[in-house]
Amino acid sequence: MIRSRLGILFFLMVLMGLAGCRLFKSVGRNPDGDALAKLQALPNYKNGSFENLAEQADTTRKRSFLFLRTHKPKTVRPSKPLPWVKTDLNKLASPAPTVVWFGHSSLLIKTMQGNILIDPIFSNHAGPVPGLIRAFPGTGHYQAEDMPPIDVLLISHDHYDHLDYRTLKRLKNKIKLAVVPMGVGSNLIYWGFDPKKIIELNWDECTTLPSGLQITATPAQHKSNRTYSSENKTLWASYVIQTDAYKLFYGGDGGYGPQFKKIGDTYGPFDIAFLEAGQYSPNWPWTHLWLGKAAEAAVDLKAGMLQPIHWGKFVEAAHPWNEAIEKLVPAAQKANILLNVPKIGEPYMLGDPPKTDVWWDFK
Repeated sequence: MIRSRLGILFFLMVLMGLAGCRLFKSVGRNPDGDALAKLQALPNYKNGSFENLAEQADTTRKRSFLFLRTHKPKTVRPSKPLPWVKTDLNKLASPAPTVVWFGHSSLLIKTMQGNILIDPIFSNHAGPVPGLIRAFPGTGHYQAEDMPPIDVLLISHDHYDHLDYRTLKRLKNKIKLAVVPMGVGSNLIYWGFDPKKIIELNWDECTTLPSGLQITATPAQHKSNRTYSSENKTLWASYVIQTDAYKLFYGGDGGYGPQFKKIGDTYGPFDIAFLEAGQYSPNWPWTHLWLGKAAEAAVDLKAGMLQPIHWGKFVEAAHPWNEAIEKLVPAAQKANILLNVPKIGEPYMLGDPPKTDVWWDFK
């Protein structure tokens, strides 16, 4: 069943690419005209696409078919609904930044300088077609309507599990400002967002909100595309978030590389780092963090605490749904990194003891 759904999705992405990305509104729009000319002047945009700091042979495309043929254990999905906590997001206390995780990579961070919503996906599926990549039971209790007013929306890159058309359509009137990597703003404009409320950043560019909240885009080792034929037409990024005396790092998607140490040396230390810990595969060995590598990256970043993201909602690789966190716990202990693993919807305030309940210990 997983194989057939992903096969259909891959086929649809090929068709959408051949059709010029107009079969579905959710596919979005690549930069063109003046927006494209702006990208073409950037040093990390070469030969019609963005490049990583250290380019590696990209086997993802040729190996994607291997993922579709790979045997998937029954434990790629949990056997029962995930536990969750009901929180009134409009009444969060925030003497220090307070974080609420909604599964996968979606986070709400409430600070004294504003509400930050990162990579929200509340559609209960990932991809342009509903029902193909379904969210796990227990992860769909929070919806766009539950969100408080959003002072800044942060998007890490244009993949469907991070940039979701249906979610943003429902959130649009709550969002005061969007900060996105270069080129991603073309999607938002196509979906009806006011261009004046969109800030595009290249790596190591910074914007400061009127409240004083400061956001810096930093490199990540990843890629972008919403169709098979539109690879790397927009940028991908991680983010440094500085609010009052606190520094937070959001890794988005990205494999391990020297960028983590450089970011730690330049912008660290960090009070907490949100780093991916799931959907890894030998079929895409350099675009996602491998087993336990999030702990090593947290050390490079000089992070005092690590919270895993990019897990606990969707099947995007052929490993048990909770394998990544089970591997990460001993890796973090070995690296002497505090690990914070809240339940979906469970608020965590920086400075409090980390959430350590082993709520994922079932198949």
